[in-house]
Amino acid sequence: MSVNPSPRLDTYVQAVLGKKAESVVILGVQELTSLADAFIICSGKSNRQVMAIAEHIKTSLKKQQMQALRIEGLKEGHWVLMDYGDVIIHIFYEPVRTFYDLEGLWADAPRLQTPSLEAWQRRAAEHGASSGAGD
Repeated sequence: MSVNPSPRLDTYVQAVLGKKAESVVILGVQELTSLADAFIICSGKSNRQVMAIAEHIKTSLKKQQMQALRIEGLKEGHWVLMDYGDVIIHIFYEPVRTFYDLEGLWADAPRLQTPSLEAWQRRAAEHGASSGAGD
């Protein structure tokens, strides 16, 4: 299935990648739910990194006049949910991500790519990094 994500989606991806988020995956859920058009799922290596990623996203997007409708889980840093209406960003501490397995729950959703995500995955592959670039 060929899916052409909105160019605006790359703005979210750039914000997510700004603080070394890992295992970034974009799921196109617009055909499966009315919650959002896309889920961006990523991980951090610690609760502190999860919180730093979320704060960076919030600040970066706010500079572009993009305000979250709601943010949940920021204080705990296990699973931060950032709802931007058409895009919901999930930032997980890696063991929590494995436990909840959103990619498995939304297995019917196509995986999307954006220019920034593709470039990030290419760099990770070239450097043999354990960045866990999405499939």
